[in-house]
This record gives sequence, structure tokens and C-alpha cells, in this order.
Amino acid sequence: MAGIRYIVAGSLIDGSGAGVRRQVFLAVKDGAIAAIGSAIDLPDHDGTVVDDFSHCTILPALFDGSVALARSPSVGGRGQLSSNDGDLAEKAALVQRHIHYCHIHGVLGVADSGDLTGLVELASQGMEGGGLIDIRTSGPLCRAQGTGGNPGGGDFLRVVYSADIEDQPAPAPRFSPQDLNRIIRQRGNKKAVVVANGRQAVAEALAAGCDAIEQGYAMGEDNLRKMAARNVLWMPGLLRARNALDGSRAGGEVSCRFSQRYAAPGEPLPGAEAFWQKILAEQLAQLSLAGKLGVTTALGTGAGSAGILHGESMVEELKLFLKAGYSLAEAIRCATAIGAGFFGLERLGPLAVGRPATFLLARGTPQQLPRKLSYLEGIYIEGLPSRAYHKNPIKLAGRSSGAG
Repeated sequence: MAGIRYIVAGSLIDGSGAGVRRQVFLAVKDGAIAAIGSAIDLPDHDGTVVDDFSHCTILPALFDGSVALARSPSVGGRGQLSSNDGDLAEKAALVQRHIHYCHIHGVLGVADSGDLTGLVELASQGMEGGGLIDIRTSGPLCRAQGTGGNPGGGDFLRVVYSADIEDQPAPAPRFSPQDLNRIIRQRGNKKAVVVANGRQAVAEALAAGCDAIEQGYAMGEDNLRKMAARNVLWMPGLLRARNALDGSRAGGEVSCRFSQRYAAPGEPLPGAEAFWQKILAEQLAQLSLAGKLGVTTALGTGAGSAGILHGESMVEELKLFLKAGYSLAEAIRCATAIGAGFFGLERLGPLAVGRPATFLLARGTPQQLPRKLSYLEGIYIEGLPSRAYHKNPIKLAGRSSGAG
């Protein structure tokens, strides 16, 4: 078959939730998957391009449903540069760096929750070869009563109805239920994602007709059942609590890196570790129950929050999904097809005949996932190796500097 490229792999996780397939090939033509079959049945054609990754596992590109590309996860000094700090060139460089971090960790799609100024779009246009990842932006955020009342701009609507779980609680409700209802009614054909924690706040968000709940800590079984019945997406944001737990422990330096609220350098706050252990355990139990009830779940890491790194945070969030009892195939589906489908990224999603041949190659067996996602063997974009991904960027940088 003319123009066909074959990719052979030891294993395939297609992102549909189905089990692992062993010793497979993907036939790629015109950027799409033309066939998937057993490597034993690989057609023998002279001159055909065959990429042999029999030592690797193929899986779909990752999607992170909650990031702030314009904010640094670093703590201290200039580390907390955000979209409100620095000149335009500095801010664009920060966003470009975070986009690159996402790409090299196989996160080829994100929903950005912090682009208040169009900075993400500007930075993507300024990158060599165009945007490395597909980005959906929320436009002006709805954060407090009297602001963001007209949800214009952006690809989706994100309403911060509760404080982030690791932040200080708001002194008063950010919106009344009536305000929330009004804002969601005005969203038009956009999806509405509501950050809400606690039984009452989540119940009010569901009553207002939201399409997704982000975080949802301590929301309870009744709300989970409602979400399952109405097919409301849930992004539990487990890594937020895990980072707060890490930051609450003794050790000073680590505590300071992750949580300034619960620990000062060398002075961990008494009781904080037990508090966050309880919060994380409860959220893991909720996620386990959600899986049994049939709640649609996706990964949203909160990358850009203190201590949550762009790109590589997906590996840690995946580990927590596995800890909650999800199978590897189910967790990969939550990290790929579900989020990409919800936010309308057609280029990303499950690997099937007729779909775009955009996928990741992780060295080793599925049993070594998700750890091996931290150092990918390769990234394919529409059937071809990504020109922006280099397996060993340190060596490449050394060659460049030597040549210069």
C-alpha cells in the first residue's frame, strides 16, 4: 500500500478503556490510523517504512483539564510570576516554557484556567512551528460576586464558586446560588466548569446546570449519584491535596516549597499532616466510589499552582487514580479520551482506525506505567515523529553549545 507507514509496538493502550493489546502494529496513512493489527500479521512490502518500537507501549496523547500556563508553580523570589507580572516578552517566554514542558511529557492538550489577557494565544503564535499543544482557554474567569457576569470570550466557562482546596477559605460566598444560575444560563453553547467543594456548593452547582465539577472535595455520595445520572464530568484534582500533605510534613524546605499556608521554613504547623492525610484519603475514597457509580471522570492537575509542575504533574495524578482503584486502562482513558472529548479537541483522543495518528511511545511494558511517561521514547503527531521532542535534550543542548 503506497504511502503507508507501519509502527510496531510491544503493547497498545488505545484510550477506550479496553484492555492492553500485545505485539501490535499501527498502519498510518495521511496522518490517520489506517489499520491496527497483530505484529505477526504485519504486511511484508519492500520499501515500506517500518518504525520498530517493539520495546515500547503506545498510548494516546495526554490531556490536562486544569492548568494555568501563565503562572509558575515555583515558590519564592520571582518564581510566582503570573500573567499580571513582568513585561510582555517575559510573560510570553514563561507561557512558552510551560507549553514546552507539557509537550515533552506527552500532554498535547490542556484546558487553561488562567489566561485573562489572551497571553496564551500570543505565546503559542510566537513559538517556532506554531503551537506545540492544543489549548482551550476559559476567557475571563468568574471569581467573585459582581465580576465576570458576562462570560464572553474563551472556549469554555470556568466559575470559581469555592476556594481551591489548598487555599484559605473565602471570607464570604463568592456568589449566591442566584448569581451562579444567572452566569451559567448566559454561557450560550459553552461548557460550564465549576470549582466547588463541600456538599452544599456542589449541589448548588449541579442545580445551576453545570457541565463539570472541578475538585469536588467532601461533596458526598448524593452529589456523585446526581453527576452519574446527568453525565456531569468530574475532575477531582487529587494532586492538590497530595501536595498540601507533602508540604505539611516536617523538614522545612519541602514544606515551604509546596504550602506556605500550612508550614513556614523549619516550622511545620501542628496537626496539618493529619488534616491533609484525612482530606486526601476521603477524596481517594470518593473517586473509588465514583468509579463504581459510573461518574465520568477526567484528570485536571491544577498545574501552575504552587508545587504542581506543568506536564509531569499528569504522572502523579495518574498514580493517584490507580491508588483509588482504577485499572491502568481506565486511568489512561480518563487522562486522554474523556477530557479531550469534553473540551472538543478532535485531534486528540482514543486510538482507532480513522482517528488521527497522534500518540505517545513509552519505553517498557504497561506495568511500568505511569512512571515511564516521565521520560518518553517518542511522540508522534499525525503519523510522524514530533520535531519538537528530543529524547535526550541535555545531549542535544551540549552539541548546540559546542557548535556555537
